[in-house]
Amino acid sequence: MAFKHLFKAALNWTSKKEDSASKSYSKSHQIKIEGKPVLDVSAAKAFKGDPSLYNPEDLLLSSLVSCHMMSYLYVCSQNDIEVLEYSDNAEATLEVTPDGSGRFIAVRLYPRVKISNPDQIELALDLHFKANQLCFIANSCNFPVFHEATCEV
Repeated sequence: MAFKHLFKAALNWTSKKEDSASKSYSKSHQIKIEGKPVLDVSAAKAFKGDPSLYNPEDLLLSSLVSCHMMSYLYVCSQNDIEVLEYSDNAEATLEVTPDGSGRFIAVRLYPRVKISNPDQIELALDLHFKANQLCFIANSCNFPVFHEATCEV
């Protein structure tokens, strides 16, 4: 039986022209999720947003990195692998077409994992595939998510 969970986010934006002669609007806005701090968001700098704020592209990549790690830790716990450290420096490639539309065409995760047992390195590396299969966010994407993992003790 499938379980369904509902997630909610409220977006607030107020019209602010960059200057009176400008035809562009400010891209900065706020997202509120009940019980959590307000998230200040803008467009990416390349799209005339505030570079000091998170943008949707940052947040999508962050979601993938975070979800993969949590899925990975889950499958490691199922396989009695003690994970001591986990880090990642992920990259997402966005392709923008001449008409202004665009899409992510690939994401590359570079997880670096440190485990306690040297006999489990191969299994620990293999479990990234299983983690990707379980990852809610990766399962929701229409682009490939690649993993170039390393593991050490």
